[in-house]
Amino acid sequence: MLMLRLSLLLLFLFTLQVISGQSIESTKVLKPARVFDGQNIHNDWVVVVKGDRIVGAGPEGTLSIPANSEEIIMPNITLMPGMIEGHSHILLHPYNETSWNDQVLVESSAERVARATVHVRKSLDAGFTTLRDLGSEGSGYDDVGVKIAIEKGIIPGPRLIVAGRAIVATGSYGPKGFAPHVTVPLGAEAADGHDNLIKVVRSQIGHGADVVKVYADYRWGPSGQAMPTFTEEELKLIVKIAASSGRRVVAHAATEEGMLRAARAGVQSIEHGDGGTPAVWEVMKKNKVALCPTLAAPDAILQYGGWKKGQDPEPLRIQNKRKSFQEALKAGISIIAGGDVGVFSHGNNVYELEMMVDYGMTPLEVWRCVTAGNAFLLDLPDLGEIAPNKIADLVGVIGQPEKNISDLRKVQFVMKGGHIYLSNQK
Repeated sequence: MLMLRLSLLLLFLFTLQVISGQSIESTKVLKPARVFDGQNIHNDWVVVVKGDRIVGAGPEGTLSIPANSEEIIMPNITLMPGMIEGHSHILLHPYNETSWNDQVLVESSAERVARATVHVRKSLDAGFTTLRDLGSEGSGYDDVGVKIAIEKGIIPGPRLIVAGRAIVATGSYGPKGFAPHVTVPLGAEAADGHDNLIKVVRSQIGHGADVVKVYADYRWGPSGQAMPTFTEEELKLIVKIAASSGRRVVAHAATEEGMLRAARAGVQSIEHGDGGTPAVWEVMKKNKVALCPTLAAPDAILQYGGWKKGQDPEPLRIQNKRKSFQEALKAGISIIAGGDVGVFSHGNNVYELEMMVDYGMTPLEVWRCVTAGNAFLLDLPDLGEIAPNKIADLVGVIGQPEKNISDLRKVQFVMKGGHIYLSNQK
């Protein structure tokens, strides 16, 4: 009986190997021209992957490589960690295709999810193996469902860190402009006050949110200008409740006061941050709050509105964005690379990285930022670097991104968790 069981087990494992085309613990040896490990560039390195993990990286003669390993020769390729997108919306698509209001009010949930399955594949093929998705924008917990579908292998896509519905103050968020007797769905979940905020934070966590997103300010001032929404005490409560479940809070904030309240409350990151001041940077640095500047989003939106970039003078909003970002760099604020992709096309994630260089960072700084830097700031210790025991999320590009950040667009190879999703190698 024991021998029969052993034979059946071996048959089962062999069948799995035949179906998948590889052993569960097969070893791959990647031999690129160069390796960027998340911090530094190395020539003549190889990377050894077993299962879903990196087991070795360095000069070939220094590594222990099994005799039956599969070699993947990658001439002219720079191998790097999978890129990490810090701010995305998989359930949105560019506003010059369909307005945000119509996406929330007219497109069906089925259509939005169908679009999302395409969006995540485009980002994966662009070399982004992890996305932090910060709000379903009126599509409930469909982001959680897409994440689960990816994890089950139903659809290909990056690892997702999702925020679910996100939290807004009553009266602040859209869609707006309807008669008082008309009730329309909102792009996020309204909550106010002590008991209600506790309930909503816990509900979103219970529905699968990995991170809690709150709008610390929004365009609800007397003339439509951005103004703070929640009090500092309310924001601290949100952070406290989320922390009790081991989760972090991120805050949409563009005004000085909104940013100050969020930073004092202890959020993980401030998204957008257009209204930064020396006082804001001081509090953020003291409380170790990172900035995700989303430079590409306003750049895209203004172009949708008719601004001819490179021909017309820069709008004031762009000038202010550039100034705020440069001041944050000078103040030593930790930067998360994240562009608000969804406002612009999925798969075009490198747009943000190009703008980070245009606004003052070096290509190497940005390269580190979108790999090891984002992994550190987003609490992803197994990602972002090429080193033993890290998850085998690896991307191969042609070129030298430390000199030209746009070379990150030239993706030829994508591996996530040891599985190859894209390979243009001959």
